Amino acid sequence: MGSHLSSNKPLPRHIEQHGISIERISKNAISVVEGLRARGYDSYLVGGCVRDLSLGLEPKDFDVATNATPEEVSDIFPKTRLIGRRFRITHVRNRGETIEVSTFRRNIDLDDLSDVELDHESKNGIIVRDNVYGSIDEDVLRRDFTINALYYDPDENVVLDFVDGFEDIKRRKIKTIGEPEKRFREDPVRILRAIRFAAKLDFQFDLETEGALTPLSEFLTAIPPARLLDEFTKLFMHGSAAASFELLCRFDLAEILFPLPLQSLPLVSSALKNTDRRILEGKPVTPAFLLAALLWEEYQRKCDVTATGGDPHDGQYQAAHAVINEQQHTIAIPKRFAMFIKEVWQLQPRLEKRSPRSLHRLLSHRRFRAGYDFLLLRANNGNADVEVANWWTEIQDLDPDQKMAQIRKLSPKRRRRRKPKINGDARAQQQ
Repeated sequence: MGSHLSSNKPLPRHIEQHGISIERISKNAISVVEGLRARGYDSYLVGGCVRDLSLGLEPKDFDVATNATPEEVSDIFPKTRLIGRRFRITHVRNRGETIEVSTFRRNIDLDDLSDVELDHESKNGIIVRDNVYGSIDEDVLRRDFTINALYYDPDENVVLDFVDGFEDIKRRKIKTIGEPEKRFREDPVRILRAIRFAAKLDFQFDLETEGALTPLSEFLTAIPPARLLDEFTKLFMHGSAAASFELLCRFDLAEILFPLPLQSLPLVSSALKNTDRRILEGKPVTPAFLLAALLWEEYQRKCDVTATGGDPHDGQYQAAHAVINEQQHTIAIPKRFAMFIKEVWQLQPRLEKRSPRSLHRLLSHRRFRAGYDFLLLRANNGNADVEVANWWTEIQDLDPDQKMAQIRKLSPKRRRRRKPKINGDARAQQQ
């Protein structure tokens, strides 16, 4: 069940047996905590870094929570940047590392606010209702899940736990702070965050949290596409893409994010696993490649619909534009991603055709490697000719002379034209 809290201030448990080794904590983050405390402010490491450290994982970044306002944080540290309108936070640049510092905030019951108060902004454009500062015991109540609501005190080497988050980590449970339905309505993106943490950490949902995921999924349609792109990247670009997609499908969330028909699930599944593998191996990945795989079948279908016997390139362009434009209504696709997707798609028939006259241009195409990887992905899932994919694999390792020899083999052999036979009468006339 969700973590139900009374209106009284919660009292923290001081957890000393937490498994966190201070040697694994960023010295720059410790320096920020100490810098704030030296000026008389409360400050703690908070959130995902505390959770991951207690699990023996390497945190991606380190966040600090304090009772100092963003302006007061900026006065303490020389290299800072204030960001955000909805949540005003401070980025402190310390020896090449960015530490995110947030001020303790308190929840505001939106039902108690007037429309004027809901829309009110300060003179500098900050949304006031989301930047009402509070105390640590108020700050904990506005966080999403119990496992993300732990505060670590590096001086005392203790974890402050107001909501039994440490117990939920040990039980490997995802549980909202407060009623799941209310918390998901406040911010539907928390639904996707729940999926991401479950996939990343291999955690289960508590029953009440799980029961609210699908019924409230429609609220995600109100989220701006740019914000959903950010969540798409977090879901699929951090090593747990396959597990995330499996959970999205299980809770009927995939159709919310990808309203176009996902017909080729084996291709999508392979693309997700391939992405996870590349991340594990430290190889570069791009969300655009995954989007190309997710939307491929719909692009193919639209190519068939727009084929009218005219220029096939025009049909492909129209189909690609229509599919990407349709997906844009849900997840924003930046222009650089859209261009990448179109080029990868349009390379597929050219790679399959292997026209000798254009092979050198194809090999030097800026998207050749991505197009080839996509062809290989399709071939491994019965969507393209395996022999053609293997041919492209082999030719990349050949020297220039060997490449020319392979290309010549593709050229159709010219048949010699025979001279017409001359019969006797004709021969006599020629003489």
